Order: sequence, then C-alpha cells, then structure tokens
Amino acid sequence: MPANLTPAYFEAEKRFRASETPEQKLEALNEMLKVMPKHKGTDGLRAELRTKIAKLQKESAKEQATSKKGGVYHVPKEGAGQIAMVGLTNAGKSQLMAATTSARVEVGDYPYTTRLPQPGMVKYENVQVQLVDMPPITDQDAHPWFAAVLRATDALMLMVDLEIDPVAEMQELLTELVKYRLGPEGVPDISDEVLFHKKGLIVGTKSDLDLSGENFAMLKAEYGSAIPVLAISSTEETGLDDLRKASFDMLEVIRVYTKSPGVEADMTDPMVIKEGSTLEEAAEAVHKDFRRNLKFALIWGSGKFPGQRIKRDHIVQDGDILELHA
Repeated sequence: MPANLTPAYFEAEKRFRASETPEQKLEALNEMLKVMPKHKGTDGLRAELRTKIAKLQKESAKEQATSKKGGVYHVPKEGAGQIAMVGLTNAGKSQLMAATTSARVEVGDYPYTTRLPQPGMVKYENVQVQLVDMPPITDQDAHPWFAAVLRATDALMLMVDLEIDPVAEMQELLTELVKYRLGPEGVPDISDEVLFHKKGLIVGTKSDLDLSGENFAMLKAEYGSAIPVLAISSTEETGLDDLRKASFDMLEVIRVYTKSPGVEADMTDPMVIKEGSTLEEAAEAVHKDFRRNLKFALIWGSGKFPGQRIKRDHIVQDGDILELHA
C-alpha cells in the first residue's frame, strides 16, 4: 500500500535533513510523525521514525544528565530506588514530602511552590525509597530538563487532587506526560507515540476533602484495573503506610541478606536487587569477584529447607538469607 505522504511531511523531512542539533532533529522527526497519515502503508515508516526518535532522546537525555551532573537538575539515586512525583500545580506533592520524609520543602497553597527537583527519603520497613518532588508538569521554566529527570527515574508517582475532579486532572496529567513521550505502564488509551514507559502509581491526595469518597471511587473505577490507585491525606496522615508499601512494590526489587558461617544475618541491613535475580547476580551485587569465585552458597528462605545448598541459577526471593562461599 502506498504511503501517500503529505507536503507537510516532506517539509518536516527537509528540516530534519538540514538540522544541526539533536533538539532540531527531534522537533522535525516529531513533526513528521505527527503529520504522517495513519494507515497500513505507513506502519513501517512510523516504526522507523519512532526508533530514530528513541535513539535521539536517549542520547539527548544522556548528554543532559552528564552536563548537569552535580548540578541542581541532576538527582543522584539513593536507597532502594527513585520515584518522581508528578502532578499539576497544587496537587499536594510538597505536602506529601513534608509528611513522609525529613527533606526541608516549601509548602504553599499557591501555584509553583516547587521550582527545582527536591529529593527526600521515605522509609519502608528496613529500606529507604527516594522520592523526588518535581515542579508542576506545566511549568514552562522546567521544560528543558524535565524529561531527562523523568526518564532517569525508576518509577512515576502520579498525583491528583481528590477535592474536585481527579479523573479530569489525571487525563490532563497524562496528556502532559505524552508531550515528553512518557507514560505509565498499563494505562490504556495513551498516545501510541509514547516511547518511555515507567512503572506508575496514582495517588489521590487530600482525601479528607473528598468526604463522600465519590471522587476517589470514580478515579479508581477509571484506572484501577490498569494501575494501582491510592487515596491519602498528608494533613490527616491517612493512607501513608499503604503508600510506602506501594512505592516499594512498584520498584520491583527484593531484599536479600548475607551472613558468614556461624554468624546470624543482620536483618536491618538488606541488599536490594531486582526481582528475578539469580544467586549469581546476588553474589555480584555483593562484589564482582564473588560471582567469578563463587564455589557454592547456602540459603535460608526460598530453599526447600533451611541451609540448602543452591545452584548459581537459583532465583532468590525477598527475605532470603545467603551464605556465600568463594
């Protein structure tokens, strides 16, 4: 089937070929994708453009992260993982940071209180999860660096206000995310131009002002089958324990402990690794030499019996204790 490309497409393609910077190339490629007719004849070309866009965006994000290293726009990851808090103005992000972390944040009932990414650590059981309070997604001053921070983070906390119309606010938030080619995994009906999918959690804030719970019920009915949805009140401190657990869960990591022969494991100091990791990968997380020199290991937890000797390809589970012998 012929592609039947439009004059607008060829004009954008001409600008792409004349572009000298990655930003100019991305702008032209996005325009080509936008004006291209959608039918079977253009499927291959659309896929090719998306590949080019993804490659350029990855390069651009890497350059921005490198250039901002140590600066105000670069947030080094700490703890079990990093979650960016994303929302419109006055969504309650800073209030949540103040209620759950020791970070010193400015909280106000006026727009654009947060101007820069603000990290803070929230504790879940014996691990710390890093939250990053982002400026409102509609803040034009943040536009040049916003995408790079979001793409570098491990997951997204999508925050909406339960007081008025959280469903409409969520739809607007998703629309803004798509502009950065970002979207939460599992949410239906987001643009097919989304190239970066992240684990996501929807948090309805100010639940104390949704007295009947009707707004939260509508939000959960709309998105709850695709992505976790929670209701919290930072001022009343309700729902915060559920939020801590959900934040840890969406990072898809596990806690593994190590011990020496004849010594009890320190259960206050876990090693955090990705779900589905093998014994080999856990050993490498302790030290790269362990993987190479590992002779055998004993496990307490997911083994058939305490102290079972396991193979290198054994999949470790949350709470396992390992005794590594090299």
